[in-house]
Amino acid sequence: MSRIAAAESANPRERVLSAVYPLFAHRGVRDVGIDEIIRTAGVAKATFYRHFPSKDALVLAFLQRRDEVFGISWLLDEVAQRADSSEGRLLAIFDVFGEWFAREDYEACSFIRVLFELGASDPAGQASIGYLSEIRNQIARLGEEAGLHDVDGFARSWRILMAGSIVAAAEGDRNAAVRARRLGALLIAEHRAA
Repeated sequence: MSRIAAAESANPRERVLSAVYPLFAHRGVRDVGIDEIIRTAGVAKATFYRHFPSKDALVLAFLQRRDEVFGISWLLDEVAQRADSSEGRLLAIFDVFGEWFAREDYEACSFIRVLFELGASDPAGQASIGYLSEIRNQIARLGEEAGLHDVDGFARSWRILMAGSIVAAAEGDRNAAVRARRLGALLIAEHRAA
């Protein structure tokens, strides 16, 4: 991923984060061991632990990097390039998703994966919930800008569409974004203020 490559440097911490990013994104956190991470990053074990005292600390840093690279700010920037109105930006989320789902390196949502892998009580699960809540908050903001009513209920339903399309794409349905966009238009109509 070119955005990840841009973050790489000679800094050992960055080398570890750059090495672990595709491993965690594609395989999850439980499947990847510390020895593999150290070998892939090309750092000494002592160097690794100087920057990340535990695998848990590395998982939290990975989630933060994921948010920086492909989080809600990235998504909002992408949809702003595709639509001018708030309703249009909401629907454009699924246009961006359609491009994401078509990529050869599609890896689904790391926040959802980590939440399911580690659970809601784990610190990384809690962090994932926080990142997902911020997405919902931004959807509510777009809904409010669009003049929709019950923006909290709307945002929660919209997040179900987003998460459902991500899972469906991971199952192999590369048209999941098109289907979700159609349902999104119905949801917007249902929440449009009278």
